[in-house]
Amino acid sequence: MRTDDFDYDLPDELIAQAPAEPRDSCRLLVLHREDGSVEHRHFFDIGEYLEPGDLVVVNHTRVMPARLVGHKTTGALCETLLLRRCEDKDALGHVWECLVSPGKRLKPGARIEYRAGGALAPKESPVVLTAEVLDFVEDSRGGRLVRFEPAEGLTLDEAIHRAGHVPLPPYITSYEGDPEKYQTVYAMSEEHSAAAPTAGLHFTPELIERLRAQGIGWEEVELEVGIDTFRLVEEDDPTQHVMHTERYHVPQRVVDAVHATKAAGHRVVAIGTTSVRSLESAYDPAAPAWKLPVVARGFEQAADSAAVTGVGDIVVRENATTNLYLMPGSSFHVVDAMVTNFHVPRSTLMMLVSAFATREQIMGAYQQAIEQRYRFFSFGDAMLIL
Repeated sequence: MRTDDFDYDLPDELIAQAPAEPRDSCRLLVLHREDGSVEHRHFFDIGEYLEPGDLVVVNHTRVMPARLVGHKTTGALCETLLLRRCEDKDALGHVWECLVSPGKRLKPGARIEYRAGGALAPKESPVVLTAEVLDFVEDSRGGRLVRFEPAEGLTLDEAIHRAGHVPLPPYITSYEGDPEKYQTVYAMSEEHSAAAPTAGLHFTPELIERLRAQGIGWEEVELEVGIDTFRLVEEDDPTQHVMHTERYHVPQRVVDAVHATKAAGHRVVAIGTTSVRSLESAYDPAAPAWKLPVVARGFEQAADSAAVTGVGDIVVRENATTNLYLMPGSSFHVVDAMVTNFHVPRSTLMMLVSAFATREQIMGAYQQAIEQRYRFFSFGDAMLIL
C-alpha cells in the first residue's frame, strides 16, 4: 500500500466554493459495499435508505472563529489558526496549539497584535488581542505553542470573537456568504473545533424531523476537529504518517443507544468521518461484550437471538483523546454505514473510507462522481456507504 494509491485527478471547477441551497438539495452518491453498485440521488432522499430502528450518530461540535490575522510588532502580516487549548500549559487556558504562517518568521519570542475586525480592520481599530510564540510543536509543520492575552476588560473568548473569523479550508477561495453555513444546524453552543464536520452540513431541521418521524434514532457525539484536517499524508508509505490527537466525547446515552440498536438487528449510521472515529475510538476490545448484534444483511448471524458472551464493546469516553488512524486492513466494530463527503486526494480521510469499503470501490465511485460532475470537498456533495 502506497500513498499514491489514494490519489486522483480532480478538475478545479469541481471544488465547491459555496454550499448547496437548501442544504439537503445537494447530490448523494450511494455506494453499496455488497456488490459495489452505485446510485445517484439527492441528499433529501437519504431516508429511503434507512429503516425504522436504525441509529444516526452525528458530531455536534461547533467551529470556533479560529482564524486570526494580525501583525507582528515589526509590522509584518501573519496568520494564526487556533487548534487546541493546552490546559496542561496554563490553567487559564490562554496557551493554545496553533498553526502559524509564515512559519519561518514566527519563532519563539515573536509577538503579534490582532485588531477588532481582523485583517481588514482599519489601523484605528483597537488591538483586542496580543500573542507571544512560546515554542515549536514537535512533529508539526507550522505548529506553535502560543500564549494569548486579551485587552483589558475582555475575556479571551470575547477577544477571539472580535478578532477572529471562521476558518474556511484553503481550497474555498471565493465564498463571501453567511459563515453560519459552515456550521451544522445541530451544532452545540460551545465552540471547540478548527473545522466543521462537513458531512453534517447537508442536514436541515425539516429533514431531521422527517427521519425521526420515520422511526430513526438520533444521537450526538463530539470530536473536536483539529490539525489532521489540514494535513495531507506526505510520506510515501502511509503507515509512517503520524496522526495527532483530538479530544472526543461519547456519552452514556450514545452507548445505550448503540447497544439497543445492535441488539435489535439494526444499523449504526455515522455521519462523517469524525463520528466514525469517535465511535470506533470508544470501542474497547477488552471490555466484556454487552450483547453481540444479531444482523443479517451479509453479516454473520448469531445462532439465536439470545445474548452472546464475549469481549469487546463500545464504552463511555468523556474528555478522552484519540489518534485512531483507520486505513485498509483496519476493523470497524461499531459503525455499519456512513455518510461522508468527497475527500482531498492523499488524505487520511481517503484511507478511512477505503477501509470501510474497499480502495477499488471508493476510487471507482470517485471516478463516477467526477464524470457526473459532482461537487467535491467541504461545501460539496455527499456519499452514503451502505
